Amino acid sequence: MNDFTKYLAGRVTAGGMNRREFMGRAMAAGLTLTAATHLFAASAEAQEPKKGGTLKLGLEGAAATDSKDPAKALSQFMFVVGRCWGDMLVESEPLTGAPVPALAESWEPSADAATWTFKIRKGVKFHNGKDLTVDDVIATLKRHTDEKSESGALGVMKSIKEVKADGENLVLTLTEGNADMPLLLTDYHLVIQPNGGLDDPNAMIGTGPYKVVNFEAGVRATFEKNAEDWRSDRGHVDSVEIIAMNDATARIAALSSGQVHYINRVDPKTVSLLKRAPNVEILNTSGRGHYVFIMHCNTAPFDNIDLRMALKYAMDRETMVQKILGGYGKVGNDFPINETYALFPEGIEQRAYDPDKASFHYKKSGHSGPVLMRTSEVAFPGAVDAAVLYQDSAKKAGINIEVKREPGDGYWSNVWNVQPFSTSYWGGRPTQDQMYSTAYLSTADWNDTRFLRPDFDKILLEARAELDEAKRKDMYRTMAMMVRDEGGLILPMFNDFVNASTKQVKGYVHDIGNDMSNGFVASRVWLES
Repeated sequence: MNDFTKYLAGRVTAGGMNRREFMGRAMAAGLTLTAATHLFAASAEAQEPKKGGTLKLGLEGAAATDSKDPAKALSQFMFVVGRCWGDMLVESEPLTGAPVPALAESWEPSADAATWTFKIRKGVKFHNGKDLTVDDVIATLKRHTDEKSESGALGVMKSIKEVKADGENLVLTLTEGNADMPLLLTDYHLVIQPNGGLDDPNAMIGTGPYKVVNFEAGVRATFEKNAEDWRSDRGHVDSVEIIAMNDATARIAALSSGQVHYINRVDPKTVSLLKRAPNVEILNTSGRGHYVFIMHCNTAPFDNIDLRMALKYAMDRETMVQKILGGYGKVGNDFPINETYALFPEGIEQRAYDPDKASFHYKKSGHSGPVLMRTSEVAFPGAVDAAVLYQDSAKKAGINIEVKREPGDGYWSNVWNVQPFSTSYWGGRPTQDQMYSTAYLSTADWNDTRFLRPDFDKILLEARAELDEAKRKDMYRTMAMMVRDEGGLILPMFNDFVNASTKQVKGYVHDIGNDMSNGFVASRVWLES
């Protein structure tokens, strides 16, 4: 049984997939009819979700300024709140990251991927009793295209030229072809609301598994089970309480004492302490966020490709992961994509710490004297310590890195994307196209390595509209190699998301590349006494 069929079996066990869907996917993955039948039966008997109880979450990220309008959601706290009461058109599959149906039950692209037709699910009711229609979907998407809405999904919506109905179907016409369009609609801001939220964007009325009972910004949110939920594979508890706990010590104490069932943002340095609690389980999931050391390719001395290569080989990635992330992360390979992304380019040799190769390229570069690098604690957790570690590993190659610690105030305006060598952090993006378009396209405002390559831009734009996945994967491999071997990015590590729960919590799904089960933690888990 491969990883994908293990995932399917787990979804059946968690009550998240019926027999028909399981059989179709398992056989498509290569199982015979007999094998799929036996696996479904065994999985279905393994563990049935238990219904009932009150699930309590203690989450960091709440603020008194939090808006009820999903368009304005910014924090981890509101990310989970929105997933409780609302649905998007499309969701992503936890194991593969591929788009899967939600309020849109299917979709079809045109040959050039510039027009997409979505079939809107029937028989779905909003919490106020109104039936979901394609008009609600159209109104929602149009609201998020209006700059006055201050929507966090505005960047996604700008690529849509026209939103209209074709009978009961939704038709989106894009400014250019985009094979990732269904995945872009998984954006957590794009909660489908009655009349698009135009009547009252703050009503918190959706089609999700729970109805809002009370919401107090910066304090707590409470929910009750939606008895008319259109899905039977979620919303296992009777009620949910999400409590604002911005202090890390308070979150750990609340979990250890059983005051809450689940907490987010566990500092890796405190994991060993938390593990001593007999009823606690650590939940770490591979993420797309990455800690970086960035050089401007168009600024001396970093316009010298041999100096850039020397500095890449001078990085001890394994030590970084262990000492800065406490082991809760994965080594990076100097391009911003890891295995959590769909169409990850396989077979690229892992760059390892090699003082001899670093020394060779350094001498070849002709550079002499110290290399100035700027950092600050606000760049990423442990950034100053990471800079010192890097300084030490580079010394063994005869490279003198001068570390200049900058004040946190003003770092993002005066140092990052301004100075030619500094530390920073990227949170990753849902798709490879978004990640590359945001930080490596020549015209991108946040091209913080000054990677200015027309040939790279051409491949990126061609890949965006390519519906043939094999061809697209080859394009992404070419792009990864260009960034890795010719760019100004030194990417030593991707960080894990580290959360924790009591052992009462069952059915937790590690959603690839996403935090807190992609925000669906309250929807997917159940409680056992």
